[in-house]
Amino acid sequence: MITTSLPSSISNGISTGIGGLPHRDADEAAEFALQHMGLPAVPSLPRRSPAEGAIAQALVGLEGITVGQYGSIAVDPRKIDALAPVVTDLSHDAFTGLRTFLAHASVARAESRFSGPVKWQFVGPVTLGMALVRAGVPMSEAFETAVRSVRDRLQHLMDAVALVLPDSRQVVFIEEPAMAQLMQPGFPLAPDTAIDLVSGALAAVETSAVSGLHVCGFADIPSQLAAGPAILSVPVRPEVAESAGYLVRFLENGGVISWGVVPTSGPITTSAERPWRHLSALWCELVQRGADPSMLRRQAIITPECGLASHTPAVASRVYAIVDEVGRRVRDQAIASRWVLGA
Repeated sequence: MITTSLPSSISNGISTGIGGLPHRDADEAAEFALQHMGLPAVPSLPRRSPAEGAIAQALVGLEGITVGQYGSIAVDPRKIDALAPVVTDLSHDAFTGLRTFLAHASVARAESRFSGPVKWQFVGPVTLGMALVRAGVPMSEAFETAVRSVRDRLQHLMDAVALVLPDSRQVVFIEEPAMAQLMQPGFPLAPDTAIDLVSGALAAVETSAVSGLHVCGFADIPSQLAAGPAILSVPVRPEVAESAGYLVRFLENGGVISWGVVPTSGPITTSAERPWRHLSALWCELVQRGADPSMLRRQAIITPECGLASHTPAVASRVYAIVDEVGRRVRDQAIASRWVLGA
């Protein structure tokens, strides 16, 4: 359970990225993240290379698994070994976005253009395990392999980021799109089992970083909170208010909510007015159900709802301009409320 609030440098309305970016040029993507996000997020670039897709990236270097040129997965069940060492070759094409971002961030820090924390994401064991099952790995071996792979890879990547940016606190989101179907009939794992798997991945992050959890779309909030993230990604939708009690306790225990203010499926809004109005309406509903308005503002991160890999760089620029504007309004309100309270 979280017992203290996170630093305001990674809350208080700061903007950051969720999911992939649409850029095909890794240098452009790195500069985009550094220039357009208050909390720069390491770009995932699946349009540049399928190897940077979440599943493909997680499978690179696993014994018995071959990732093809276009992200296809070939499995030799005879060679699958859940206890085999996980090899993380940062020179592999799957890590081009990470490699390039770290190079740009290092230069930007030396030039005083960047300081503070950095955020990145990695697929979680539930989603990865289900991908392995679909690829032909028996269920027990699939999830054992997924758990080991995710934990080892997280440590390798945290070490790699710390080596280049030793003064930057890391914020690491576990991406679990499969959790959106957790409560649906036929889901292959019992809810408690899935929660335990995600909890283990978050615990691996917390050895040296701040943990976050993102499920693209709307998913069962109590189940996500039960996994124990320090930051929970939540889409700005009216049905979120039904979990107000859980979210209030999460905030009171120092948790931060990452609000997905811009829907990324369907037409993209052209200004911050509608996202701000929807966020304000949801917060008003949460306040009526017991939330502290100051906590909502202070313990908030602002993001798109999901990734933007299927859009264009121009759309990404528009979305992050909106995200930044909503974040600015959140910060302005937080400052105003502190003045009113005499803080």
